[in-house]
Amino acid sequence: MVEVSRHTLDNGLRLLHYHDAGTRMVAVNVLYDVGSRDEKPGCTGLAHLFEHLMFGGSEHIPDFDTPLQMAGGESNAWTSDDVTNFYDIIPAHNIETALWLESDRMNCLALTQRNLDAQKSVVTEEFKQRCLNVPYGDVSHLVRREAFTRHPYRWPVVGEKIADIEGVTLDTALDFFHSHYAPNNAIICLSGNISFNRAVELVEKWFAHIPRRNIEPRRLPLEPQQAAPRHIVHHATTPQNLIVKAFRMCGRLDPDYHASDILSDILANGNSARFFQNVLLKTSLFTDLDASIWGSIDPGLMVVKGRLQPGVGFDEANSVIDAELHRLASDGISQYEVDKFVNKFESKECFENVSYAEMASKLCYYELIADAGLINSELTLYRKLTAAHTWQVAAQIFNPMGETRLYYGPSAE
Repeated sequence: MVEVSRHTLDNGLRLLHYHDAGTRMVAVNVLYDVGSRDEKPGCTGLAHLFEHLMFGGSEHIPDFDTPLQMAGGESNAWTSDDVTNFYDIIPAHNIETALWLESDRMNCLALTQRNLDAQKSVVTEEFKQRCLNVPYGDVSHLVRREAFTRHPYRWPVVGEKIADIEGVTLDTALDFFHSHYAPNNAIICLSGNISFNRAVELVEKWFAHIPRRNIEPRRLPLEPQQAAPRHIVHHATTPQNLIVKAFRMCGRLDPDYHASDILSDILANGNSARFFQNVLLKTSLFTDLDASIWGSIDPGLMVVKGRLQPGVGFDEANSVIDAELHRLASDGISQYEVDKFVNKFESKECFENVSYAEMASKLCYYELIADAGLINSELTLYRKLTAAHTWQVAAQIFNPMGETRLYYGPSAE
């Protein structure tokens, strides 16, 4: 049982605390309720751009990393469709250095034209490296654009196009910052060798003065139900042909989420999974074949992705995948199969939760989507899965009418 303590500041900042006496360190995790789904067409990639801008210095601290490193700490961040997460790991006796840095950039980030131009340059180069100058780099763009017609999941976190990033003005950046990066739109977790009372004292000291900001309610367009399969063919100079099949699935808080997660494991988690046993071992069509879920807060996608052996046609590969998915959705799933992959999930969770830093990140995310206490009940939800329920969800997900298919590579015409 993970013991989580809470405290909410008057400005709306939520503090979570987890005590781990087995370390001399503390993780300071700050999660902002903003991701690429909070952007608008023509101005995408902003949340990811701000991940970079937040390390560019603040009003009283010209450089974020140097003071932290001098105190024996390190930091990093990541952005998703739904959230932006920053974390610092530092010796417990130097924790105020991390809190000083985090509070100053939350309160008064140094948003100057010079800093903005510098980080726009960095992010556009990252876009080129990840999406334009690497094999298969634009696959996510193509699939998202076809699978979603209204919801902002239709562009990747890095942005829809370079022009969107290049076109960000200082006024746009300032407005985005003041609309999302605020204490009443953030959750902070202190995890490690620090008492709850001390955590409350220090977070009050460093964050209580930051004023609340006006956070507009999120009003995202609903994605209409897909009524027919969608098909993209994209010619690209890549080492191998690639097939991608994306299927609509539920969001993170839906009762069917855990069954969806286990379904992706049944298909592709390890050498005992169905794709390996029934496709990779028994045919010579693919060099690899995988299945994964987004795990997004709003309804997202389950994605099947396979690279084809030389000389294998797209339609042949597609038929083999369809046959395996049809077998899963029509012939049923055994309770043994479900329990086997739930056991693998439990093992992974146990190893992850040993880390106080991983714990800090998880607690913030659970608190955002529901309640930090979900960390203690999540496994129970997986344990309650039945073969019948999982089979029912498989039939819903692998409905051909909800599929988006991509043929990608040198043979795509």
